[in-house]
Amino acid sequence: MILVVAGAISIYAASYDYDQANIFDFSEFSGKQFMWIGISLVVGFSMLLLDKRVYETYAYLIYAIVILILILTIFIAPDIKGSRSWIVLGPISIQPAEFAKSATALALAKVFSGYNFTLNKNYTNYLKVSLVILLPIILILMQKETGSALVYFSLVLVLYREGMSGLILFASICAIIYFIVAIKFTEDIILGIAAGEFWVYIMVITVLIGMLFIYCRAIILGRNVTFGFIGAGLIAIILNLFGLEIPGRIFFFSIIGLSIIYILIFMFRENIKKIIISLTFAVASIMFLFSVNYVFGNILENHQQIRIKVALGIEQDLRGAGYNVNQSKIAIGSGGFLGKGFLNGTQTKLKYVPEQHTDFIFCTIGEEEGFIGSTIVLALFLFLIIRLINIAERQHTAYGRVYAYCVVSYLIFHISINIGMVIGLCPVIGIPLPFFSYGGSALLGFTILLFILLRIDASRRERGNY
Repeated sequence: MILVVAGAISIYAASYDYDQANIFDFSEFSGKQFMWIGISLVVGFSMLLLDKRVYETYAYLIYAIVILILILTIFIAPDIKGSRSWIVLGPISIQPAEFAKSATALALAKVFSGYNFTLNKNYTNYLKVSLVILLPIILILMQKETGSALVYFSLVLVLYREGMSGLILFASICAIIYFIVAIKFTEDIILGIAAGEFWVYIMVITVLIGMLFIYCRAIILGRNVTFGFIGAGLIAIILNLFGLEIPGRIFFFSIIGLSIIYILIFMFRENIKKIIISLTFAVASIMFLFSVNYVFGNILENHQQIRIKVALGIEQDLRGAGYNVNQSKIAIGSGGFLGKGFLNGTQTKLKYVPEQHTDFIFCTIGEEEGFIGSTIVLALFLFLIIRLINIAERQHTAYGRVYAYCVVSYLIFHISINIGMVIGLCPVIGIPLPFFSYGGSALLGFTILLFILLRIDASRRERGNY
């Protein structure tokens, strides 16, 4: 409630109009937000009155209904700034993607609550949970709403908590790093190839050696491969000094290929399964590297490419894609340590920051409340997340625990990405800051998520389990 009220006040500050200064005026964003707060509270407390078994019993039905609505949205929603994700119902607009979060969390929890269900060494179960998560992602992407679709990838944290192999999480992190490095360092050339490609090869080799030593515990194999890479590198340097430059791609393909052949010949002495996984990881990394340029150049839209380049510092584009972030950073920086005071922010009052009452609401907090106010907001979010993790861990059923961690994952992603893009650490993908950004669908969606969790958690006491 503190976050919700602070959010409404921040919206009032971000959209403050000197001629229309009533915070409860329903013609203003702040007044509309208070209206949505009232609606959300009514919906939330109504959900507390339902039996917990309703959510568990009808989880798949709720999921199916929401999926159908997402499909309909693609065809009936009007085109708004290139996106077809809003259904217009008279004077209000609803974004079904916000409600798909709770439906997906319920369905995922239902899957995990199945008898003897586990992700450990059961690849069929991986397929089941992947389908539950990927279906709304695909439909939301078809609505041209990339930001809302990316939120569902945060559920990988839930899968990891429930037994997913750490290798998958590690592979995901490596893929993100490979992508950033390959895109970031494209202008400089090393050994005839882009610097980004060169450094990804080095990272792939390093990861392969690390997996041989740490994951496979193949000490002798790892040592020999390490010496092989070092020797090949020294030979390449010596040849380069004599004017014989080896093409980088041929060099890396040769040493990685020879290392794989060597490992395959001698792996029968070691842990074969883990070594095969390590080799597969290395090969998949190289394949991913070559897919990066294709995906970036042919799959992503032009505005998405520019936003990523701006976030990585490749381009500035202060009058285009980088304008919002630049103005937001100026606003936050101008707030200093204590801030300029409530309603005294010049950058936000003069509307230098576009969308400052929605996705960029945090810049208003940073300018008017300064470093102290921003820290308090982050501390409140941290307290909420820790509280939700505690609630998740005290659940006596997989259903309650999985649902709770879905809520935690959504919140962590929204908070980190929204604030990250406002201060220029992440590309602008257009997702709201929970409880702060203006929008009835987002507020109602998060309310439903939290109040269902409260109802599930309350069932522990009803059964006498403390």
